[in-house]
Amino acid sequence: MKSTGLIGAVCLAVSACASVAEPVALSADNGAVVATMADELGAIATDYVRLTLALGEQEAGYVDAYYGPQAWAEAAKADPRDMRELGNAIVELMLRLDGLSRSDDPLVEARKSFLSAQLEAAHTRHAMIQGETFPFVREAQGLFGVTPELRPLEEFDPVLEEIENLVPGDGPLSERVAAFEQNYIIPKDRLQQVFDTAIAECKTRTARYFDLPEGENFKMEFVTGKSWSGYNYYQGNYQSLIQINTDLPIFIGRAVDLGCHEGYPGHHVYNMLLEQNLTKGRGWQEFSVYPLYSPQSLIAEGSANYGIELAFNGEERLEYERDVLYPLAGLDPDTAAAYWALQIAKQALNGARMTIAQQYLDGEITRDEAIALNQKYQLVSAERAAQMTDFNEQYRSYVINYGLGMDMVRDWIEAQGDAPVWRWKAMERLLSEPVLPGDLVVQAAE
Repeated sequence: MKSTGLIGAVCLAVSACASVAEPVALSADNGAVVATMADELGAIATDYVRLTLALGEQEAGYVDAYYGPQAWAEAAKADPRDMRELGNAIVELMLRLDGLSRSDDPLVEARKSFLSAQLEAAHTRHAMIQGETFPFVREAQGLFGVTPELRPLEEFDPVLEEIENLVPGDGPLSERVAAFEQNYIIPKDRLQQVFDTAIAECKTRTARYFDLPEGENFKMEFVTGKSWSGYNYYQGNYQSLIQINTDLPIFIGRAVDLGCHEGYPGHHVYNMLLEQNLTKGRGWQEFSVYPLYSPQSLIAEGSANYGIELAFNGEERLEYERDVLYPLAGLDPDTAAAYWALQIAKQALNGARMTIAQQYLDGEITRDEAIALNQKYQLVSAERAAQMTDFNEQYRSYVINYGLGMDMVRDWIEAQGDAPVWRWKAMERLLSEPVLPGDLVVQAAE
């Protein structure tokens, strides 16, 4: 789809840059000025990619995906840059970017704002790699470009009371819910078939609205020893590696969740459209690299989560799981509605996960207390609560991207229109342009 451009892009570069950088000199020949700015912006983008790859050599997992020139990746490995040099390089790129004159093309302005925000995140992460710590909210703002509003856990108690009615009985609610959900585990010998079927359906529903790149595909693996439940490793050239963690039992609802989130219209499609429309279509090399700790992750995780709702609207998901996935998994379809009702009710607890993470990472509660609170307010087993706490330890404030990101994406997309076709068009635009979290806030308010 041809880009329509963005308005209201938010620049997150450090304020000091504006007072130091010199703007690009104007010329009587406007075409020459435009060409000069385009060349400089391209040079900044190239240096940004090389910088990101160099930071990736300092922290495993910092670079989530890269499919640009192999020589750049090899150079980053062969000639590592020390942290002081990298810190100076980040600031230098900020100054060069801020010194560019303004373009009349909204998409070019959005590109500049995107690079600025990515560099601000790199600046924050650079400090963290060297051992600096920030309060949870400050860290989230620095890395992901948003300031999360955290709700007191007590505000979620009424939700727990409502769920009490869905799973009556004695003992702690989390234990009753865990016992109830034991009846909805996909047997390990049926995981492959159930997931293959679910992902194929996610793709079919996405392909009704998106023209997917020719030859796109993914490989799926089942793995263990991870703090996450699923992961997409984008390989470039419209290929992905999707890994599903089987450390803990996988419930029937996770097949559609992960099929959409990791695949269609989630991470696989997001990365493909950026590659097709921006990296290849416009030659914007900065989109060939994806630093995990950046505002791009809020867009990626938020759109991937909202993509589940978009692909399976309302009770369509219940009907599909009941009629197709339950029989494949050997589960009783007659009980599907009860499980569905519980999962819908639990969604109202999503915000509690951020609050618990904040309290734990800011040192307000211990690890054991965090696990106990995750059990209580996420209604999961002790083992799954420990896995969620492991995730918080490894990825820290990244957790905001799931719930908050989904809310922001939903609000923006659903403001574009009620009809499915308009929401899918908005989703395609979101996945195809240099969108920042701030863009969603500005435009949702208009």
